[in-house]
Amino acid sequence: MAPTPGLLYVTMQPTPSLPPSAFHDWYNNEHGPNRLRLPFCKNGFRYRALDLPAGAETGTKELPEWMACYDMTDTAELLSKTYLTLREPSVKTQREKDVMAKIAVDRKTFDLDTKKVGSKWVELEDPAISQTVENVLVAVTTTVEMSNLEAFKKWHSESHIPALSSLAGWRRTRRYVRSKIEHPGDASEIEVLTLHDFDPSNGLGGPEHKSIQESAKSDLTSLTKKIVMRKYALSYIFGPCPRYLAPSLSSWTSTDGLTHTHTSPPAISSYITTPDGITLPYRLQGSQNPTAPLIICVNSILTTHGIWDAFVASFLSSAENSKNYRILRYNARGRTSLPSSSTASANQVTVALLASDVIAILDALKVAKAAALIGVSLGGATVLRTALSYPDRVEKFIACDTNAFAPPSNPKAWGERIEMCEAEGAVSSSSESDEEEPIVGENLAEATTRRWFVPESYDGGDMEKETQRVKEMVRSNSLAGFKTGVQALYAYDFRDEMAGGQVPGAFVVGGGDGVLPKSMEGMARSYGKGGGVFRVVEGAGHLPMVEKPGEFAGVVGEFLEG
Repeated sequence: MAPTPGLLYVTMQPTPSLPPSAFHDWYNNEHGPNRLRLPFCKNGFRYRALDLPAGAETGTKELPEWMACYDMTDTAELLSKTYLTLREPSVKTQREKDVMAKIAVDRKTFDLDTKKVGSKWVELEDPAISQTVENVLVAVTTTVEMSNLEAFKKWHSESHIPALSSLAGWRRTRRYVRSKIEHPGDASEIEVLTLHDFDPSNGLGGPEHKSIQESAKSDLTSLTKKIVMRKYALSYIFGPCPRYLAPSLSSWTSTDGLTHTHTSPPAISSYITTPDGITLPYRLQGSQNPTAPLIICVNSILTTHGIWDAFVASFLSSAENSKNYRILRYNARGRTSLPSSSTASANQVTVALLASDVIAILDALKVAKAAALIGVSLGGATVLRTALSYPDRVEKFIACDTNAFAPPSNPKAWGERIEMCEAEGAVSSSSESDEEEPIVGENLAEATTRRWFVPESYDGGDMEKETQRVKEMVRSNSLAGFKTGVQALYAYDFRDEMAGGQVPGAFVVGGGDGVLPKSMEGMARSYGKGGGVFRVVEGAGHLPMVEKPGEFAGVVGEFLEG
């Protein structure tokens, strides 16, 4: 049977005993994202009522203040085990049980009954639009006798929608009928839901709009039994992962243990799922403004996003930075730090694939354009590739301690490192995996991290504890993940594309990182029309954000504000 696209339409009214902060934290970080992770849930929008009585601070059960709607690829999926499992007591967190007990909820399902109409149609799902425009939605629920349904649709399509679409601020109109999964086949009447999106400054309610409404009332007298109209302002757009860094963020852990919210400082730890099914754990913190510019940090191979800890703390210690930016760092492919994070994707790992993961993160967080991408080593190559391939999604980038191409010797060199791991035969004993699995082990970890840091950091200096933490990241990395992820370093070459770079870029390197200072200076000169910014962080090796986090934060801040 062909799928029936449609809409889940939900109105909610919290009781006075539920604090608004708890309601929004739960809805934006738990309930909504859980729905958007479902493959058949395309998007989700939250709205707040604009038509409450004058002086009313909240809505009522009869006139709810909040509405959410979710586009579904097939409304029949709402009867599937995948969806219904979300409502099971064993799956719900205690927070969800407690919050929902204090909310009056009305759910309805509708089947889509129209396609795009008019040349001005606006896709509000596009982050480039949704993050920059305000939107008013007029929701009209019309009860129509079945015998009049076709006549109503004809009037609506041929007269009403064309009239509305002539208004300067009209963005789109969508019509739905009560879904066949809820509507009795022998019913004498049916509900029709129409959603009209408008620019709020378009004269909505002005003379032209009022004239269209009066004409509609006259035309509908003989066709409809009841009309209910609600007016809403767009409040929030859900994504498949939580991103709501509110001042009142509560401490919470999901039932699967994969999502955490933290209060001091406010931060969210969760994951995104790539189009080919790989899970990428992330940590988001910084500004509590949901539309604040986003910085994404991409770690080197064999490390976790923990290599950015000291840099993030230093960067956000500035009141301006903590107010102006959000920072997301994540574990790139090859870490395998989630049980469901398979290394058996059908896609061979390349730098281009890693760049597409950055775009997947932006899409999941509903961000049209990253304020900056910062990457080191393989992460540096990743952000450079992203800037070259997706210039419309990146404002600036900082590539650290990396190369513009993979030397021909790379496959052999990395192959020998894999052999070193296999010869040691180390297996996991940490909590990152529920089952033991082969890991990189001590030998390669010692050889690698000793090479990454300058001697005074690695051997007894003030940084020794931090370098040993990084060493443990390398030691505990999944061997299977390492074998898969390292393929990206076997063959890539950006040299011919560098001169055409459009995104402002900086090339940053630790002064003690072998020959890389010289080669990265050449990369900076060859980039774009006027070259890229080149900076050396003295006293640091391959990971300057670890060894010199304050200095590195200064370089980043200077470049972003420059």
